[in-house]
Amino acid sequence: MSTLQYPDDLRYTSDHEWVRDMGDGVARVGITAYAQDALGDVVYVSLPSVGDTVAVGDSVGEVESTKSVSDIYAPVAGEVVGTNDALDNTPELLNTDTYGEGWMYEIKLEDASALDGLMDSASYEAQLD
Repeated sequence: MSTLQYPDDLRYTSDHEWVRDMGDGVARVGITAYAQDALGDVVYVSLPSVGDTVAVGDSVGEVESTKSVSDIYAPVAGEVVGTNDALDNTPELLNTDTYGEGWMYEIKLEDASALDGLMDSASYEAQLD
């Protein structure tokens, strides 16, 4: 079995989303290597709309794979300020570059300290076992 990676510069949720602090109160969100591995080949991604205001735990979209359809949940509260349009034509970026070109959306944080409440990579990996 391949070893899945969980970069130390990201924060994680128990719903298998990652969050990267982009600075200026903006965070980028995607799904973890564990999530994309469990999903299998991603064939479609539904993302929130720019301007949407979301609360923690809100369903903000979904990922459809050859195996299943899974909801994407907001790991932090705030306003969606950007989405990854590349996923419209190449949803498989979630499989091939989940922490890079496979990011999903960016959110202007309602509370910048919200990231502190998310798991670091060691905590996330520990709860996977």
